[in-house]
Amino acid sequence: MGHHASSATGQCETAERRDGVLPIEHYGALGEGRSVALSGLDGAIDWWCAPNMDSPPLFDRLLDAEQGGYFSIRPTEPFRMQRRYRRDSNVLETVFITDHARAVLVESLNSGNAGRLPWSELARRIEGLEGRMRFEIVMKPSSRALTANPYYSTVGRHKVFHVQRLLGLIIHSDSIRCEWTDACVHGRVTVETGERATIALVVGEDEPLVAPSIEEIDGRIDLTDREWRAWSKNVKFAGEQRSAFVRSALALKLLLYSPSGAIAAAATTSLPERIGGRKNFDYRYAWVRDAGYTIQAFLAAGLEAESKAAFTWLIKQLRRHGSRVVFTLDGELVPQVEVRRVQGYRGSQPVVHGNLAGEQHQHGIYGDIFETAWCFVGHGNILDSASAELLSRIADECAERWRLPDSGIWELEQLRHYTMSKISCWQALNRAVQLADEGQLPTTCRDRWGRERDRIRAWIEAECWSESKQAFVMYPGSDLLDASVALAVRFDFDGRDHLRKTVEAIDRELGAGPFHYRYSGMQDEEGCFLACSYWMAEAVARLGDVEESRRRLDRLHRSLEHCNGVLSEMVDPHTQAFLGNTPQGLSHLAHIMAMATLTEQTSCDSSAPDSGRHQQR
Repeated sequence: MGHHASSATGQCETAERRDGVLPIEHYGALGEGRSVALSGLDGAIDWWCAPNMDSPPLFDRLLDAEQGGYFSIRPTEPFRMQRRYRRDSNVLETVFITDHARAVLVESLNSGNAGRLPWSELARRIEGLEGRMRFEIVMKPSSRALTANPYYSTVGRHKVFHVQRLLGLIIHSDSIRCEWTDACVHGRVTVETGERATIALVVGEDEPLVAPSIEEIDGRIDLTDREWRAWSKNVKFAGEQRSAFVRSALALKLLLYSPSGAIAAAATTSLPERIGGRKNFDYRYAWVRDAGYTIQAFLAAGLEAESKAAFTWLIKQLRRHGSRVVFTLDGELVPQVEVRRVQGYRGSQPVVHGNLAGEQHQHGIYGDIFETAWCFVGHGNILDSASAELLSRIADECAERWRLPDSGIWELEQLRHYTMSKISCWQALNRAVQLADEGQLPTTCRDRWGRERDRIRAWIEAECWSESKQAFVMYPGSDLLDASVALAVRFDFDGRDHLRKTVEAIDRELGAGPFHYRYSGMQDEEGCFLACSYWMAEAVARLGDVEESRRRLDRLHRSLEHCNGVLSEMVDPHTQAFLGNTPQGLSHLAHIMAMATLTEQTSCDSSAPDSGRHQQR
């Protein structure tokens, strides 16, 4: 029994499945830099795309409650649970409590001494804490919407399960007794105080399969924990609530696809933005926006290696494919949307593979690219000549195209002159001018970029400001508001008085308790978008009200305590139930940026007698 589990605290919970699945906030995330598994509070892993985050699922009960695959370890008598991550680690612990006994389930997607293993190794250890507890184990591979027919074979002394091109081993302690069928594996084990039993899956696709001993795998659980804690020590944050900051950095690290350096938007597909609604999307791809924001968040956390890897990946894909919105994790073009014939999370249809954003144009990518480059060089880094030439071409493209309508940050079907898109174009050209002035970009087109930047600013002020709303509206001629405009404060967009009034209007019209809807009219279609509320807290801090920013973050932290530090895309403001894909990178990186900004602005307040010194640069 490790010292971490013995100190597990928190309120005891029960896990009640509805429509065959748990609430989204009752899933913890495991990962190793290649895949992410979602482990339910009741001991069942209901989602794991292996060996890669965007592979077909090995376990998919999350989206197919009746026929989906899962890997369950649970006591055979009624139980309650306490759950938490080990401190500064992505190793997850669930303490099961019955009337007569206590035991802890320790779970890890294992890594090795030198980083990620060249295979996927999902390890689950049961440790007896008090009394005697009996567990039932079920491992049922997915049929992948009835397109696969899993089976097992015997190879030497090992039983191997097959799901199309995926091969897998179940390796376990001698005390665990397993019975195999093609459809599933059933096991049982009993642990008493001080005893432990470990079971693990080792999987690969189109590659030879390693068969480690259970002793090696068990030892790697604690090795993985040490590696996570060593990584967390490199996270730089001196503000309040460091543990919450580190937890979001750890969640973001799970979404960094280490084979390429890409940042996945989330680890799941088709989790609904409203139960029973049709806004269900596949987020297992790398958006330029998310990559750019995540690089900024890693830089804010002092994680230079991750920032460099992600920025290099981003530049490489832009060089290969041009100014596209989204790529696969391997840097290819995103496939067209295909509908999978499965039940969906609590019956929410459709379940999809692919994403329509692959065919869209969003002006926001220009601002995202240049803000990322600006932050990258702002931390003492240098652009190479090939990257500088690429960025110059993209700045020229932005200067040429900014007057066209686009799909906007929210990837809407209706092409319009979205205010936030124009602000992003202003942002891109403003940063391009600044990079040229600092010698990071060629200066040939510097003056033209500056002139177009000024034209964009004048256009936004003339066309997008509403006197009646006292706010920048979502697009000219509308009376709709867009919470993403709060990001303009971070970008140092001109007109801080207008931005301050816009933030106040967003609170009035889009706020719901501590949360915010994305834009006007969404109250009946989806939950509140968590990143928007963190953007608002950041904007308030940058506008000078540090105490109000702190209050907002405190309210958000209290409202989200039930999630064990793993944030989804959205939340129902009435029930605080999570909605949308999870873990959601945009939620976590917005959280990181808000906390980092609050700390920075607090430091500025305490060191500067002039209370007006609140701009980022």
